[in-house]
Amino acid sequence: MDALDIDPVYAVLGLVALAVVLVVEALYLLVYDKKDYRTRVNRRLSLGGKGDAPERVLVQLRRERGLNADGHASWSGWLQQLALQSGVRMGLPLIAGLVALPLLAGAGAYSATLEPTLALVAAAFAGTILPLGALLFLRKRRQAKFAEQLPQAIDVVVRSLRAGYPVPIAIAMVAREMPDPLGSEFGMIADEITYGADLEGAMRSMLARVGQEDLALFVTSIAIQSTTGGNLGQILENLAKVIRERFKMRRKVKGLSAEGKVAAAILNAMPVFVFMAINVISPEFYGDVWGQPSAPYVLGGSLGWMMVGNLIMWRMINFKF
Repeated sequence: MDALDIDPVYAVLGLVALAVVLVVEALYLLVYDKKDYRTRVNRRLSLGGKGDAPERVLVQLRRERGLNADGHASWSGWLQQLALQSGVRMGLPLIAGLVALPLLAGAGAYSATLEPTLALVAAAFAGTILPLGALLFLRKRRQAKFAEQLPQAIDVVVRSLRAGYPVPIAIAMVAREMPDPLGSEFGMIADEITYGADLEGAMRSMLARVGQEDLALFVTSIAIQSTTGGNLGQILENLAKVIRERFKMRRKVKGLSAEGKVAAAILNAMPVFVFMAINVISPEFYGDVWGQPSAPYVLGGSLGWMMVGNLIMWRMINFKF
């Protein structure tokens, strides 16, 4: 058969497949564009766009963060602060997930090993360590995003002040223009001021909800200016420059410590990889010593030394400034 002699049936099928791919791609781009537009609208504006009153939106935002209608924490402690600053939405889906996760982990471990002790350990790990790790990760990511957005928000406030607007109006402008997490947080400040809260109290409430260190400088600047006076626009402009320089320094430190982090990850993964490879290649290599009385102690000591090494490497690549 000639190389150019193509069966018309296959040609039609190929064109149909190409048309389906193009249609799917067009639909994806259409949906992605709308999704991207929705993500630029912060949570507060999204709730307000549904026709809810601003007061109801404020109460809902507070309750989603684990606060009561007055903005106070319904329970106290380090875990409450961690959950508040992580930005997770409190509700039945979250509670159901926290209940189902240890049950599924315990059931899976028991079905795989038929050992009740291992099932309890897996359930305890899934019910405590995993949620705490997730909250710590979400808080760190949220605070990093907030720190990245804060200089832009300060620039908006400075331009508004120079145009003659008061501070509450400038904060409301930030709430309308900035995406989450900063947009909704500043929006809550604007609503709290509207319903009778003082500016400094509303700002410190936001600082407690976010916990980002650069935000403390912004809150302190406004609090000092409100009592002593001064050119707030110039103060905030200088503060924005300082925060941008701190952000650049963090990026430089992150780049300089990247090599150490990769080395630490490789050193952690190498023993596990070698152990698994030896078990696959030569199962009897470790099989003869598993029954020895000293095997658990040797294994525990090895894991302990690995943890000590991880702690030393973490101290070497972790910079505080």
